[in-house]
Order: sequence, then C-alpha cells, then structure tokens
Amino acid sequence: MIVKGTYFQNDSEKPLVYGDVEIINPPRQRLRGEPCKEGILAEPVICGFCGTDNELMHMGQNHNLSHKFPAGQNRLINGHEGVVWVPSQNRFAIVLIRGGDSYDPTRYTEDETYFEYGCDQADGLFCDKNYFNPDMLLEIPEGYVKDGKLALSFAKKMVFPDPYGCMVFQLERMEDMGVAQNFRVEMARHKCSEEKAREIAKETLFERVVIFGLGTTGMFIGDLIKQNHPNANIVFVARSEESSPKVQFALEQTGAQYVQSNFNTNEELAAAICQKLGGKAKVFIGVSGTNVEHEIAFKYGVLGCNGIYNSFSLGPQISFDTMPFGFQNHVIFGSINFRQDHMEKAIQILAKSRYNEIVELIDKEEFIRDPMGAYKNKIYSKAAPLKTAVIWNEKYIDRNA
Repeated sequence: MIVKGTYFQNDSEKPLVYGDVEIINPPRQRLRGEPCKEGILAEPVICGFCGTDNELMHMGQNHNLSHKFPAGQNRLINGHEGVVWVPSQNRFAIVLIRGGDSYDPTRYTEDETYFEYGCDQADGLFCDKNYFNPDMLLEIPEGYVKDGKLALSFAKKMVFPDPYGCMVFQLERMEDMGVAQNFRVEMARHKCSEEKAREIAKETLFERVVIFGLGTTGMFIGDLIKQNHPNANIVFVARSEESSPKVQFALEQTGAQYVQSNFNTNEELAAAICQKLGGKAKVFIGVSGTNVEHEIAFKYGVLGCNGIYNSFSLGPQISFDTMPFGFQNHVIFGSINFRQDHMEKAIQILAKSRYNEIVELIDKEEFIRDPMGAYKNKIYSKAAPLKTAVIWNEKYIDRNA
C-alpha cells in the first residue's frame, strides 16, 4: 500500500523527505514466547517530535542509518510518539513502541532481538496509515473522546507516554539499585531488620537529588520522584534563566530548587549545587547530553559516598578516577526503554497532568512542505518549545476540548 509520509534515508543532502512511501506488514512479536502477528491498519492522529528523530536525521546525512531500516527496505518512516485511530476496532490507541524476541524489553540479552516503531527496524507514525501489532495498541482512558473526536488537550499529553514511560522505569531502576546499595548501611545505622532497612534506604536515597539537564526527561523524572517520595530534595541544573517558562513550569511541578549553569568554572558550579542541596548528592541524574555531567559528579565531587549515578544521556563519555571511585562506593548505571506496564502507568499519570501546556503545534502543511527546514528552523532550533507536535489527521481532533 502506498501512503504519504516522512521517512529517513541515507542521503547527504536529503536525509528526511516527505512523499509516497510503501508500507509493509511483516509479522512482529511483542515478547518472547508470544506468536508473531501481522499488524492491523491504523491512522496516525497526532505525532510528537523527539530528539531521537533529529539524531536519526543526522545519521542519515552521514550514511549511517542502514541498520535502522526495516528488513529489505532502504528507508525508515519515523515517529514514535502519539495517538492512532484503529478503524477496524473503532477506537483510538497509543502504540507500544518497543517489541521483539525478548522477555523484558528494558534489559534484553545477547541472544534476544528487538524492534522499535519509528526508530529501529520498524516504520512509525509520520504517515497517513501504517500497520501495528494488534497486541501493541494500548487503550486510552475513558472520557476524552466525544462524537468520534479526541480532545486536543488530552491528545497533546499523549505525545509523552514514550519518554514518561522511560522515566517510570528509571525511577524503578533507581529504587532497586539504591535499596540494594544502601540497605546494609541503614541496618547498621538503625540496628533494625533487613526489611525495615530496605524501606528506609528507599526513602533516604532521594534526600539529595541532582537532575543535570532540564528537557522533558529531566522534568518527568523530577515529577515522578516527587510524586513517589514527597520528602525528596531535588535540584535541577540547566542553562536557562530561572525566570524562563520552562524552568518555572518544572519547579511548579516538582517543588524543586534550581541552579543556573552560568558560572565561570565547573568548580564554582559544583559548589553552588552542593550549597543548594545542603550537602553531597545521593542521586545524580544526567540528562543534558553533555560531558560536563560526569565531571560535576565525579571530578568536582557533587556525588557523595554510596551515591547512584544514573546516565540517561546519549552521547557523552563517562570517565572517573578509580581511586576515589572505589573508596566512595559509587554505582553508575545506564538503561533506557520501558515495559508495557511502564507505558500504561505513564498514560494514566499524564491524562491527569498539565503537560499539554508545554506542547506547541506546528501546522502539518508547513511541516510536510519542508521537513528538514522545519527541523532546523523551528522544531529543534535554539528557540524551540519544550515539545513540538503535529496534528496528522485533523478530522479526529476536537480543538475546542
């Protein structure tokens, strides 16, 4: 079937184009042990733009995208955030992006495989129609559809279940590792049972948290930490002015404090962070995509003894001095992705949130007329909003709701 859509290709001049593209329907597997199923046809309704889309475009410019293409194809239809309409089921759905031959998609092993709609080996949402595994079309909460149309305020929030689901997993992972790291210390300190010590460790882990970077992922993980650990002390670090709408929104959502990264030296920045925290960090979350993250944490000593370093940035190379690292008992981990239950939980949380307020729309005609120009000059420019989305199929959206 030929449809209209945007797709990535290996091309130095035009790595992202809009036009006719043939959609395919190979059988796909949600989890190991489940049957492979052909997809059912769905119509994308609203699509969000992710930093991954921009990175994939650059990979195409460098002719380094072949391993991301669906089998037998020389292009990838992008887009992995949004809502689709499923005509055969007369309902809206959110696509569970990650599947494959693995037991747990958050931590697949060497003998397991995966795919990701719109990102890796499977076409995504920026097209008029596409096929998706029927087991990977998640329900949306009731109350947001009227007369066959989806409320725009709700639709905007639903460009976030993918990154928010990632953050639900990040919180789970930090709690698991933080408890394992510190419960014996709490047992010794409080002279209590292991069970009690694990409860204490789960809470004390978030006594001092640094979130280095303030995009949507940083905002989301701060939000989740505060929801689940109300006594958490969180400090965001980013380059924006504290008075900026982005920073103010994040601080309202999380009750966090803020340090603007505008010091002459990293040493001064580290001192300001520790002063704001009231001590060394117990958790340091890097989401800025810059190498300065690990320098602030390790070289300049913001991460304290027995601390957890959560690397969620893609690109930076982490280094540390092994002598203090060993004696200070730091744990460094990095893990991306989520399970279906993470995404389903994200959908429920987001439905009741204010995150539609940070989503701005780009007109579809403007976008498809010059996709690369839209990426460069609007969606990923320095003046870009926190999140940009496009209504792909206007007939399914109620702009007044």
